[in-house]
This record gives sequence, C-alpha cells and structure tokens, in this order.
Amino acid sequence: MATKRGSSGTGAGRPAMSPEARENQLIALAVDCAERQMREGTASSAVIVHYLKLGTEKERLEREKLKAENQLLQAKTQAIEDAKTEQQMYLDAIAAMKMYSGGAKE
Repeated sequence: MATKRGSSGTGAGRPAMSPEARENQLIALAVDCAERQMREGTASSAVIVHYLKLGTEKERLEREKLKAENQLLQAKTQAIEDAKTEQQMYLDAIAAMKMYSGGAKE
C-alpha cells in the first residue's frame, strides 16, 4: 500500500535542514506508522486512545485556548515593542525642540 506522503516514506526523502524539520519528519513517520497499524488492526491500545483523545471536544477546546493564549502573548509583545518605539519618538521630539529653542545640545 503506497503512503500518502511521498517524502515521508522509508527515509528516501531529502535530509532535514534544521532540527525542527527533522522533528517534523519524525512526527510524520510516527503518524504514518500509527495509521498503518490502525488500518491493519495491530495498533496498541495506547495508540488508539491517543487518537481518540485528539477527537474529543475537550481537546478541541484546549487547542483553541492555546491558540488564543498565543495570540494574546503576541499582542502583548507587539504592544511592548510599540511602546518602546513611541517612547523613542517622544525623546527624539523633545531633543529636537530643545535644539530649536536654543537649548543645550546633546
């Protein structure tokens, strides 16, 4: 039986260029193996339970919660960066005003 993913077959695919890519390759192989075992009826109870849990409403809600938390962290990070930029703009404007008013040069 042919696999759905041509590059994640028996290792004949291209070598991973980064640790993250290698991890993704290994995950794809593990999922393919689990799928094959389930189709053949040889999957362990742990494999079956794992995939059953992935399909539950609780798991879906947990994934949505993690996505929302990730978006919140990204928004907070962006707000901090924006505040730094805004502060620097104010400092630059104050320095320019001092120069225009004949104040001390920095």
